[in-house]
Amino acid sequence: MNISFEDHSVEISACPNAALQHMYDQLFTKDALEFLVNFVTYFQPRVSEILRARKLRKLNFDITGDLPKFRTDVTSTTITESDWKISPLPTKLQNRHVDLGDVAPANTIHFKSALASGVEGVQVDFDDGECPSWPNMIQGLYNIVGFTKGEFFPSEVPTLQSAPILMLRPRAWNMIEHNVLINGKQIPGTLMDFGLLMFHTGAVLTLSNVGPYFYLSKVESSTEALLWNDIFLWTQLKLGIPRGTIRACVLIENILSAFEMDEILYQLKEHSLGLNCGIWDYAASIVTKFGDRSNFVLPDRNNYVNIDNHFLLSYMRLVVKVCHRRGAPATGGMAALTTASCKNEDDKKRIIDLVCKAKMKEINIGVDGFLIYDPELLPSINDIWSKYGLNQISTILHPDLNVSADDLLLIPSGAVTTAGVQRNIKIGILFIYSWLGNGKGHFMLDGAIEDSATAEISRSQIWQYIFHQTKLADATGEKITKAFVKNETFKVFAECDNVTYDKKILEQCVQIFLEIVTASEFPEFITTFLYNHSTFRALRQS
Repeated sequence: MNISFEDHSVEISACPNAALQHMYDQLFTKDALEFLVNFVTYFQPRVSEILRARKLRKLNFDITGDLPKFRTDVTSTTITESDWKISPLPTKLQNRHVDLGDVAPANTIHFKSALASGVEGVQVDFDDGECPSWPNMIQGLYNIVGFTKGEFFPSEVPTLQSAPILMLRPRAWNMIEHNVLINGKQIPGTLMDFGLLMFHTGAVLTLSNVGPYFYLSKVESSTEALLWNDIFLWTQLKLGIPRGTIRACVLIENILSAFEMDEILYQLKEHSLGLNCGIWDYAASIVTKFGDRSNFVLPDRNNYVNIDNHFLLSYMRLVVKVCHRRGAPATGGMAALTTASCKNEDDKKRIIDLVCKAKMKEINIGVDGFLIYDPELLPSINDIWSKYGLNQISTILHPDLNVSADDLLLIPSGAVTTAGVQRNIKIGILFIYSWLGNGKGHFMLDGAIEDSATAEISRSQIWQYIFHQTKLADATGEKITKAFVKNETFKVFAECDNVTYDKKILEQCVQIFLEIVTASEFPEFITTFLYNHSTFRALRQS
C-alpha cells in the first residue's frame, strides 16, 4: 500500500495472507495512517537522537574505562533532594498485586484466557513475549483493538470494565518496523505500536476509565523518559484525551537506568505508574555495557544471578525505596515457573511453594506487585497478598538504606560449570527456533517460560565466556573457547528430536546462535539481530 499526505509518503507491506486482510484493513485506515505519519515525523528524529546518545555513552565508557555513577549535576541534585510525588494513582491502579506476564497478543487463545484469568493486570507484550513478524503484528494489534471495542469473543471474555487492566507493552527503542516506511525510512517499532494502539483504543480506554496504561521497555536514561512524556502529552492533545490520563510503568532493566531512577520518575511524574524490576534483562545489560572487562564476568546464572546476591538485592531495594518515596508503586519480576509439566498434585504443590517462597522475598523487600505466567499459581499468590492491603507504598521498610554505585556493580564471584554453559546454549538456540520455527516470542522448557529476557542473559554469558576464555569449575578446568562452545552447541542440536523440531530450521538456528556468541563485537540485542537477519525475513515475514 502506498499513500501520500501532503508532503509525506507512506509505504506499507501488503497483507501477508487472506485470513488477515480484514484485520489489516481495519488497522491501516486512512485516518490511522494520517495520525501515524504526523506522530512519527514529529518524534522519529528524537528517537534517532537517543539511539545515537546510547552509542556515544557506551563509547565513552569503553575509551575512558569509567563506570556509571549517580548524577551530581544541579538539575539531578534538585530532583533527588526535593520533596515531590507522582500524580495520585487512579483507583484501578492502586492494587496491581499480580499481572499476567508474557501475554503475546497475536496468540488469540492465550490472550483470551488471560482476559478471563482473574489477575489485576495483563501485560500485553509486543516486546519480550512476542515474535514481531508482520502477521503477528497485524493479528496482535487487531486482537487488542477488537477487545476494547467489544468485538473479541464477547461471550467468552469479560467486558472491558470488568476484565484485568490492559498493560500495553510496545516494542523497545532498539526495534524498527521493516514493513512501514514513512518518507522512505523504516519507522521505530515503538512508534508504530504505540501510535496505532492509541489511535484505535485511546478514547475507548479513557471513557471506560481503564487506561491507556503502558509498560515501557529498556529505558536507559531520564532523557528517554522525557521523550516518552512528550509523546504522551502530544498524543493526548491530538486525540482529545485529558492530560495525565496515560500512565506508564518503566521497566528498570538496564544497568544505566538504575542510576537515574529518581530522574526517570520525575520526568514522567504526571504519567507515572512506578518502576518495575526486569532482572534478566538488567543482568544482561551489565554484559552489554561492560562485558569485555574481566571483573564483570557473571557466573552460572541459575546459582548466582538472583536477588539473593548483593548486586540484585541492592537494585530491587533501591527501586522500592525510590518509588515509595515518590508515592509510586514498585513491581517485581515475573515468576517463570509453571505447573504445566507437573505429573501429580505433589509436584504441583512443590512448584507453587517454590514460587510463593521466591515472591515472599520480593514482598518483604517491599514490592507492591509482580508478574506470573501461570494462572494456576493465582489462588496461592492471592492468599499471600491478602495480608498486605492494596499496596505497600506508605510502608518504608528500609528507612536507612543507602545503595551506592559499588553495591549495584558488585558482580558475584562463583563457578562457571559445563551444565550452566549447556543450559545457556539450549535456551539461546531454542529461543531462536521459537522465533524462526514457530513465530512465537516465548516457549516452555522444563516447566519454565523462556523469552527474550532469558535468551539475552544466556547468550550474553556465552559470548562473555568465550571473550575471556573463562575456565570451567569442573574437574578438567577447561577453558571456554569458540571450539568448546561449538562442540557443546552441536551436542544440544543432536539432543533435539525430529518430532518436536524441524531439523533444517533448527540447524539454521544453531548457525545463527554461533554467529551471535562468536561475534567480535557484542550484538547489543538478540531481538534486533534476529529481526534484521535474512533468515528471519525469509521464514517469518510472509
